[in-house]
Amino acid sequence: MDSVTKRYPDGTVAVDRLSLDIPDRAITVFVGPSGCGKTTTLRMINRMIEPSEGTILIDGKDVLKEPVNTLRRSMGYVIQNAGLFQHRTIIDNIATVPRLLGWDKGRARDRARELMGRVGLDPSLAKRYPYQLSGGQQQRVGVARALAADPPVLLMDEPFSAVDPIVRKGLQDELLRIQEELGKTIVFVTHDIDEAVKIGTKVAVMRTGGRLAQFAPPAELLTDPADAFVEDFLGADRGIRRLSFFPAAGLPLLTTPVVAVDATAEQIAARTTPDVPYLLVTGLDGRPLGWGEPRNLTAGRIDPTRLLAHGRPFEHATDSLRAALDCAVLSPTGWAVAVGADGRVTGVVAQHTIAEAIRSAHAARPDTEKAVR
Repeated sequence: MDSVTKRYPDGTVAVDRLSLDIPDRAITVFVGPSGCGKTTTLRMINRMIEPSEGTILIDGKDVLKEPVNTLRRSMGYVIQNAGLFQHRTIIDNIATVPRLLGWDKGRARDRARELMGRVGLDPSLAKRYPYQLSGGQQQRVGVARALAADPPVLLMDEPFSAVDPIVRKGLQDELLRIQEELGKTIVFVTHDIDEAVKIGTKVAVMRTGGRLAQFAPPAELLTDPADAFVEDFLGADRGIRRLSFFPAAGLPLLTTPVVAVDATAEQIAARTTPDVPYLLVTGLDGRPLGWGEPRNLTAGRIDPTRLLAHGRPFEHATDSLRAALDCAVLSPTGWAVAVGADGRVTGVVAQHTIAEAIRSAHAARPDTEKAVR
């Protein structure tokens, strides 16, 4: 995008001289306050809105010189509330663009069934209609439809904003999984900075008036905001968000204060140490049950109902320091429980140990960022 501007007849400038390179096979997120031009920018890429000035090139080709229908059919497009055809079945909704491109019905439906599996939709939903699906399922259909003709570019305009937070997280995770498999060039619009930081390879922060405030990878954005506007938009907890980019894998875990629900008196005594006032009790399967003071644990038959909640555990090998800190804060003991991929306890870590790891990560970060740049 080179000096792209959208000016309306009344003089309103929605996008002002926007220049940036959207990386191939990555997710670029446009984020900013209402009226900053992020959706207008997205729609200029497929010419749903025509730019007033400037040039938009895709693989060196000027989009203004392409037949508009050919251009749009070469891109996937996902919007809020999915935008499905209510009179068509799910399988025929997904097959829409392949059919427009001249595929026969059988081939288009085969492709639709393949994509239903890829986006996590049960095959039994194929003959249902959109109104028979939940909001999250409809958004998955929208993503499948956008991918149906295997477009290199996927445009997504606040696709997950109309669903509840739990469904939204699942859809974000699904998008990241699909992107890892397919490697599309995705342009994603959102007003949610947490969503932008989670899914974006690079994030473009727009300011009111359609100007670019900063364009950077999420970690750099959180570490080094370009100006006061970007800093304010990121919010007061940007330091906590930044912890998402530091792995928890290096945290030292203690296994001593962990006992099974059928632990003997000798085992409880051996696991009790002066610096850890509680013991984590696990089931016979190794999964966490809760915390208990050693003197209150009945040898051989610990009662799980009398234990303190252990909070939400974090996965030591794959989670971030943000996840570990959250677990420690939520734990009534101030200790976080680490588990493996199978949910079995691998150890525990104190809040002060996580704090030390955070300080070390911050101290090492400037060198790392300099090397990356």
